[in-house]
Amino acid sequence: MRADDVTEDAVVGGRLLLRQPRRGHRVGHDAILLAAATDATRGDHVIELGAGVGAAGLALAQRVSGSTATLVEIDPSLAALAEQNAMQNGLADRVEVAVLDVTGSDEAFASEGVMPGAAVRVLMNPPFNDPARQNVSHDPQRRLAHAASPRTQEQWVARAAWLLAPSGVLTLIWRADGLGEVLSSLDKHFGRVAVMPVHPRPHAAAIRVLMRAVKGSSAPLTIAPGLTLNDANGRPSAEAESILRGGETLRWPA
Repeated sequence: MRADDVTEDAVVGGRLLLRQPRRGHRVGHDAILLAAATDATRGDHVIELGAGVGAAGLALAQRVSGSTATLVEIDPSLAALAEQNAMQNGLADRVEVAVLDVTGSDEAFASEGVMPGAAVRVLMNPPFNDPARQNVSHDPQRRLAHAASPRTQEQWVARAAWLLAPSGVLTLIWRADGLGEVLSSLDKHFGRVAVMPVHPRPHAAAIRVLMRAVKGSSAPLTIAPGLTLNDANGRPSAEAESILRGGETLRWPA
């Protein structure tokens, strides 16, 4: 990718510098919310599926010292940027990047050293627009990041289960209107699912859901208090500011 096709942008209040394509999919709130919702601890190995330029995985690695991460990305040009981003943020010794298709074979993952049961945490922001029902971008990179078939979500959940150790935790973000689809996909492999609605402003319907699920658990579903991004005047809420710019962790109920 040519130098003039790439920008360098500060996120999480300047704590992370990211090189990313000038056009196509750009890092937004979803990646930072996903990182904040992943409650990893020191010593954990974390895998991000569909990492793009590494925003969520790198934000998590930066926040949780002593953790390690593997960033899985299908697009070689984005994977190369993720490697550069790990290096320029001082995380190259704890972060690896693998060019893989999440829906590919187990053998392909193993050939890249990404093994079953290797992760304590998996985080992912799968493509969530169905081209048969929603308008999708004509830009190929944006389309790859945002649009997929209805089966894609099931395949990503199955891959997350394959990667996680017993009782490992999957964290994901999805469209709020697709909550039922995600719950159905999780049912085969996961339990103890917690759902946190994300609202654009007070009294507005949720636009996203953050979800946390435990591999092999049979515990019931819980609904966490929602996160509101902006106040009634359109200004960022104090909680959203602390997460998106302050680098704070998003707390799940016990």
